[in-house]
Amino acid sequence: MTEPQVQLDLSPDERGRYARHLTLPELGIEGQKRLKASSVLCVGAGGLGSPLLLYLAAAGIGRIAIVDDDCVEVSNLQRQVIHGEGTVGQPKAQSARRRMLDLNPHCQVEEHRCRITAANALDLIADHDLVVDGSDNFPTRYLISDACALLNKPWVYGSVQRFEGQVSVFNRGPASPDYRDLVPEPPPPDLVPSCADGGVMGVMPGLIGLIQATEVIKVLAEIGDPLDGRLLLVDGLSMRFRELRLQRRPARTSITGLVDYQAFCNAAETKRGEESTAVNSISVRELSALMAQGSEWVLIDVRNPAEADVAVIEGAQLVPLAKIENGEGVETVRSLADTRPIYVHCKMGGRSARAVELLAQHGIDATNVTGGINAWSQEVDASVPVY
Repeated sequence: MTEPQVQLDLSPDERGRYARHLTLPELGIEGQKRLKASSVLCVGAGGLGSPLLLYLAAAGIGRIAIVDDDCVEVSNLQRQVIHGEGTVGQPKAQSARRRMLDLNPHCQVEEHRCRITAANALDLIADHDLVVDGSDNFPTRYLISDACALLNKPWVYGSVQRFEGQVSVFNRGPASPDYRDLVPEPPPPDLVPSCADGGVMGVMPGLIGLIQATEVIKVLAEIGDPLDGRLLLVDGLSMRFRELRLQRRPARTSITGLVDYQAFCNAAETKRGEESTAVNSISVRELSALMAQGSEWVLIDVRNPAEADVAVIEGAQLVPLAKIENGEGVETVRSLADTRPIYVHCKMGGRSARAVELLAQHGIDATNVTGGINAWSQEVDASVPVY
């Protein structure tokens, strides 16, 4: 970090508010001034963004910008603690900003109610000292990494899945590693399930987000030993912390510009809900009409059992995609269907399309339910929970 160009003084109220910081010899008044003179861009106001934004505001970061295009849903509240029942349906950036200003009115908080993309990333990041990642997908992480490389900006990475999480600090200096050193190639879309599909323990984003906030404060105040070149691994079930060394790859190609990161990653987001030209499809409304007619049919649910515990379409038979992929579930589907037409659904249509393709390879004709159980809840039966 470079010395802030403007050394902002602390008001009497701020000196009282940050007294516990000011009495820390490692931080003190000069460190607090650095925080006040700093600006941070936080990508995401969800599970990771909730503790991040709260503690960065509480710490006295002078300017904090939030990038998020989503709205608050009830299912978010299990882990996204910056929001509440009263903000369900509101933009997350707006909800987060109001809570942050209530916590600390001395902060300047900016809302960007949009998704960060290759078209706007450089403009969004350029005016900030540091980026902190509260996203939940590979395309966004590669985008942040490449944009920060082009702009010479440090960024604090974090991710959470089920009971585990990771944190590191990337691009802090010329010798620092970045996300491409950690994940040189994007994994296959179906290899890593989303939090919605695989689940996440509610406190894990809080734990990882707090560690990220700690790293942000250390980098901006120029104190301590940030996780530069180190990847911190957290296992919440065993409550064990491990550390791996991370180095720049010598032959790594330099970043010269931004690309289409959805295409680069072949991300699941581009497949979910997208009607495949390779499989037959039916809408949830059409499926509902067939079911109402009392015609013969079989509906196969290829989600995970834990997802079926949250929400089901009445009459569906659970055969997880993993069992169809390894062949165990193929004969189950065949016996369930007999001669009846087969319809296949998942959460949003991606996994079910894959299942239809696999079943076709075994001579079983099936039809994908576009939009999955989420579309069913939104268009057919609102009593089915959205998760």
